[in-house]
Amino acid sequence: MQVSYTVLPGVLLLKPTRFGDARGFFSESWNRKTLAKHGIALDFVQDNHSISAAVGTVRGLHFQNPPHAQDKLVRCGQGALFDVAVDIRKGSPTYGQWVGYDLTAENGLQLLIPKGFLHGFVTRAPYTEIIYKCTDYYAPECDRAVRFDDPDIGIDWGITGEAIFSDKDARATHWTAFNSPFTYGKTA
Repeated sequence: MQVSYTVLPGVLLLKPTRFGDARGFFSESWNRKTLAKHGIALDFVQDNHSISAAVGTVRGLHFQNPPHAQDKLVRCGQGALFDVAVDIRKGSPTYGQWVGYDLTAENGLQLLIPKGFLHGFVTRAPYTEIIYKCTDYYAPECDRAVRFDDPDIGIDWGITGEAIFSDKDARATHWTAFNSPFTYGKTA
């Protein structure tokens, strides 16, 4: 397992080792002992799995408020997506900054997004499958969103046509009206 640091402290890019032959490949997408050697000791309690049929489908930017904040480990099972994390920890030197990575079935990359970050993605291929682990259960009363296309965040999603998104994401808070519940250096 290769672990790479990003410009946002806490957000990590993981590349599990793949063992391949003419039949395909085998890979451990999560191994507690292996990741603990890299200082990653998370207790995942829920796996989520979605498929987005159309290219240009956006989901995000989402997070859950404390006490149900979630760390997430995101990967692509089929297709391709551009996965984004935005720092929303008040007082962080990288507050409001974002990183994005192409996660594909072929490259096997995973993005670890800690509590205190927005998360979103856009699909780059039809029938893209997204699989992610969470460290807390879904809590609808804590579910929040910030506009994915807010110019004050300035994410370059690389969308060439019309973005496809939910009514919930269309009603999401704008960055200038957002009041983050997270503080840099404090655990949620």
